[in-house]
Amino acid sequence: MRKTVSLLLLLALLLSLPLPASAESMPSRAVIGADLDEGQIEAVYALFGVRRGSVPELRVTNAEERESLTGYVDESVIGTRSISCVYMELLPEGGGLNVETHNITWYTGQMYANALLTAGITDARIIVAAPFEVSGTAALTGIYKAYEDMTGVVLDEQAKHAGTQELTVTGDLAEEIGSTDSASIVGELKSVLSRTQELSDEELRGVITEIAERYKVKLTETQIGQLVSLCRSIQSLNPEQIKQRVEEFQGTLEKVSEAKDKVVGFAETVKQLAQSVSEFFGKLSELLDKFK
Repeated sequence: MRKTVSLLLLLALLLSLPLPASAESMPSRAVIGADLDEGQIEAVYALFGVRRGSVPELRVTNAEERESLTGYVDESVIGTRSISCVYMELLPEGGGLNVETHNITWYTGQMYANALLTAGITDARIIVAAPFEVSGTAALTGIYKAYEDMTGVVLDEQAKHAGTQELTVTGDLAEEIGSTDSASIVGELKSVLSRTQELSDEELRGVITEIAERYKVKLTETQIGQLVSLCRSIQSLNPEQIKQRVEEFQGTLEKVSEAKDKVVGFAETVKQLAQSVSEFFGKLSELLDKFK
């Protein structure tokens, strides 16, 4: 009986815990592709899990996308319409980056997050979505726009271009070697930028080859050349700061993984608790029936 009472008290405590703050209470923006119709916009908001009108809405045009992507992405990939959309919510310092995607075929959430760290965005929850499948190449333009509008901080142009270059190079590599290996190789390169600064291009090619071999990946000369160019672009920013952001992001990923394991265990405990409570009331009902 004591055990059952304790379980009931625990259940009551769980039910009394405060709920997380709603999306409306956080600084947030929705950035919508200018070429979507009303039905497609509603579909995107459904993917965001946000009611339209509850957050300020911005628009991004194909011209804006082209301005940020020209030189990094083939014209045919950019296209002539602005489709990709973004929901972005700022988090407190140390909140980390959480990026999820819907109907985005070329990039993963981790690829976007890595590129955003390079551009200087560190603490945010982001959803990249489209009403139908698209590459998602232009989404960074919307993220940059949302961030600058919310914070009033204009991101460094060189850092934004480096972030765009990183996303496209990582995406190109992923087509050949897989998204996980691609993101891991680029992430590892970013963590050794202070050392690669002092290397010649030929020596840097050797470092890239060594890192790729650790992942059992053989890169082509063209791919190695792309990574050399990317390293040179990123190392011109602040190598130590980039390294710190990468390490913090990796630490966040590990914490999220641990938290998921705990949630699974917690859910099982609650399930068992609910079952025990149900059995208790079942037995109590049987007992009361006997005294009728």
